[in-house]
Amino acid sequence: MIAAIAALKKSLGKDQRLLGLDLGSKTIGLALSDRTLMIATPMETIRRRKFTADSEKLLAICAAQGVGGLVIGMPFNMDGSEGPRAQSTRQFAKNLAEKTSLPMAFWDERLSTAAVTRTLLEADASRARRAEVVDKMAAAYILQGALDSLNSAS
Repeated sequence: MIAAIAALKKSLGKDQRLLGLDLGSKTIGLALSDRTLMIATPMETIRRRKFTADSEKLLAICAAQGVGGLVIGMPFNMDGSEGPRAQSTRQFAKNLAEKTSLPMAFWDERLSTAAVTRTLLEADASRARRAEVVDKMAAAYILQGALDSLNSAS
């Protein structure tokens, strides 16, 4: 089920978490919320292979971490339109929805990677370190935006 972000929160059970995804062509950055849905923490980066392997890994993580829903970064163009990457993200979510009953919501990810990269540069992180953490930190940036929105609405 792909829902609005507010509906996603309502569908969660007690103490369930949200998992944030930053879908790239080569990797998937993951971030996990705390049980109070206040804080997003970078978790890991999965190297993409085939969809079946990727989805099995994601769903195993969801089961192990008590995840009740997914927040998927939607790569809108700067003018708000949807390009090929957005279509690919929608297709990934549709395919994943066929394998799980976990509710999902999209969250605008425009400039998330740029913001995280700028933060890492300001922290004087090496190029290798930036490459290692940027995807999972972008996922945390996306998830934190969604959590902030949920908490300001309540």
